[in-house]
Amino acid sequence: MARLVVPSICIVAGIIYLVLTFNLTRSNVGDPNGPLYFPILIGVVLMVFSIVYFLQEWKKRGEKFEEFKALFIGRTPFLIVSTLIMIFVYTILFERIGFLFSTMIFLSGLLFIVNGRKSWIKNIVIAVLFSVVAWYSFSELLNVSLP
Repeated sequence: MARLVVPSICIVAGIIYLVLTFNLTRSNVGDPNGPLYFPILIGVVLMVFSIVYFLQEWKKRGEKFEEFKALFIGRTPFLIVSTLIMIFVYTILFERIGFLFSTMIFLSGLLFIVNGRKSWIKNIVIAVLFSVVAWYSFSELLNVSLP
């Protein structure tokens, strides 16, 4: 039954996401439910995919399942822990220094963890370009205010 852990977590996360989506504030201009449509769509898609994933794994429940062992082999524990640390640092930096610079630091850190120091130029270029394009897309093209 270990193979049902992840799909079950995804279903619970989808339920929580949908419940929290309905608590979002309504719009004062135009359609009051406008801000809800996209998050609801994301929540429904998450739920559908999670249920399909659960059913696929349920069919295989009698088969041997050893995928969790891969979490403790080689660099995998280091990658998991360092990624979690980078996410924590990103959440701290996001409000303090804003989207653009915190995203650059976050992506640079992740790319250095995954690709190593040999690809440092590529890591920095990708982090900077992605951050700038994402910031420009949201801030200038979509008029979404970012910290």
